[in-house]
Amino acid sequence: MTVARFLMPSQDPCRKRARGLIATLSRHFVTAVLQMLALIWISSAASAQTTHIAAELVAESAAEPGDSVTLAALMRPEPGWHGYWLNPGDAGLGMTVDWTLPPGATVGALQYPVPDTLLISGLMNHVYEHDYAVLARLTVPANARPGSTISVRGKAQWLACTDKICVPEAGELAATVAVGPPGTRDPRFDAWRSALPAPLGSPARFALAGNTLRLAVPLPRSATLDEPHLFVATDRTVDYAAPQAFSRSGDILIVELPRARFAPVDPTGIEAVLRMNPHGDGVAISAAPGLVPPAGAPLAHAPATPPLAWLLFSALLGGLLLNVMPCVFPILSLKALSLARAGESEAQARAEGLAYAAGVVFACLALGVLLLLLRAGGEQVGWAFQLQEPLVVAGLLLTAVAITANLAGVFEFAVPGFARDGSPQGAFATGLLAAFVATPCTGPFMAAAMGAALLLPVGSALLLFTALGLGLALPFLALAFVPALRRMLPRPGAWMERFRHFMALPMGLTALALVWLASRVAGNAFAFAAVLVALIVLAALILLGRRQRHGRGADARWWLALGAVLAFAAFGLPGMVRAPASAAQGVLPSEPFSETALARARAAGKPVFAYFTADWCLTCKVNEAAAIEREDTRAAFAKAGVVVLRGDWTRRDPAITRYLTAQGSAGVPLYMWYPAGGGAPQQLPQVLTPATLGDLVR
Repeated sequence: MTVARFLMPSQDPCRKRARGLIATLSRHFVTAVLQMLALIWISSAASAQTTHIAAELVAESAAEPGDSVTLAALMRPEPGWHGYWLNPGDAGLGMTVDWTLPPGATVGALQYPVPDTLLISGLMNHVYEHDYAVLARLTVPANARPGSTISVRGKAQWLACTDKICVPEAGELAATVAVGPPGTRDPRFDAWRSALPAPLGSPARFALAGNTLRLAVPLPRSATLDEPHLFVATDRTVDYAAPQAFSRSGDILIVELPRARFAPVDPTGIEAVLRMNPHGDGVAISAAPGLVPPAGAPLAHAPATPPLAWLLFSALLGGLLLNVMPCVFPILSLKALSLARAGESEAQARAEGLAYAAGVVFACLALGVLLLLLRAGGEQVGWAFQLQEPLVVAGLLLTAVAITANLAGVFEFAVPGFARDGSPQGAFATGLLAAFVATPCTGPFMAAAMGAALLLPVGSALLLFTALGLGLALPFLALAFVPALRRMLPRPGAWMERFRHFMALPMGLTALALVWLASRVAGNAFAFAAVLVALIVLAALILLGRRQRHGRGADARWWLALGAVLAFAAFGLPGMVRAPASAAQGVLPSEPFSETALARARAAGKPVFAYFTADWCLTCKVNEAAAIEREDTRAAFAKAGVVVLRGDWTRRDPAITRYLTAQGSAGVPLYMWYPAGGGAPQQLPQVLTPATLGDLVR
């Protein structure tokens, strides 16, 4: 007994290690057997008559000889079934395709969307339990004849599983690609691209510490993480089912993962995808051996977002600052008239203030709800997405023309007091318009709040949109409920009519700016057609004004004619949308932003300045005039060998939207600086000064 008691303490650790080793070997044995059986089954499954995952090959559009076009293998699992990522995890099998192509044609590597995790009996799988599309780039033969078609075929094999059974499946993929100018694009490709991981833009580093693989991922602190998970593409590198530890060291995300047993880590590099939240937003990571800093503040399983109270304050302050941002100037005429009317009576001032605030908040909430719905449906959209739509720009043009004519005294609105005598109805409508025109800009304090709104639960996101609207309406609420402020306003009088006519000038300039914006968003033909419609509407308003001056209003024929013009615009203008001409090169030489261009410049060790702008963003244009498009900036960047990448978000661009989301931004402007030699990227302030960029290269 004494000998037995003496031996027991030394045997317990051995027994535990033995049991752990047996469990690990058993799990890997089961995995290997499953994959071997899958390979055997798949080799004989070409004649399978039914599949639980339907597969279809789709081409995005036509392509010129020598150009490339995107193909999509659209996979539709039945309810309860799932397919696999390129690295399936502990069990499963990704898709393979054996292509049959015409001579001179090539197909690139398969590009998978961000997967989900599925843990079954201790085995971690990387799966898709919903419809998903695997993309690839097809290069058309250079000698293809324009006007002809080429046939693309592929024998695809994949594994379809439930939580109980797996079935190897195969199918013939086939698509026909027209050779010629790209015409109408398949709109589904925007959503499919949005599901791909965004490029990180800066290389990560990894190091081994005993049985732990440690990665340093350059990810700004502003990027929100909610239940993150790292999918390692290299097979048998990590223990897939083991818990993953995430921590912060400034703008570096530290990821620690237990290594896989009996499998060496590739010393040359690691490819992975970081899923940032349960909604499927993710970034692609390439890690090379290097120094990984010590772990910082742990993220645990909580979202890496600022407290909701701080975000609400930021949204409120951001909305307040929108009142003095350049993008709000076109509606200053309506605001000035509303301010001038505020001193007429206590009750009327409060009623107008509340009505105006209700209109602003309602517009912000409506835009926020629409934004969230579109993103939930797979669309890659951000803040101010409405100005990327040609019909919205045309509608704003018609609205600006109507308001200009009203301020100039051409006609009076049918709603009493909309812009002259004052009324709650008019104040509410003015608030709607003010918010719709003001919200395209993302000012200071507002970027973090709007970026978080795209990733937070719906209830919290709606609170942020409400706070933004309250901030925008706050000056009018203060005037409505503080008599001392109202007494500082000029007394109403004849000057208001002259002031009203004078305010038609900035609104008219706004209409001209919208004409230019229409040409930038949808081409010159669309802009010309929109101007014709605006002139017809203006003629109708002049006719209405003449009738009003003779004591008559709009009759049924007038409304019928106006309705016919607007119906023609709604149905005819979309067919005139064309790609606009490329923007002229500015003082600072740049190339269009793309994932490839950023990765190429970073791989060469060059410093990179990436800025994201839009023609409808006045803040962007002010920054460009003040700090970017300057001779001293050009000279300093040329001396330092800076690569300048310009992301134009005037029209919807899913690649740019994914990048903005990955950086924790909901819209433009966004300015990123990548130091030479692969250093961590830096997000610059949204308001630039001439010294901001020069200091980067000194």
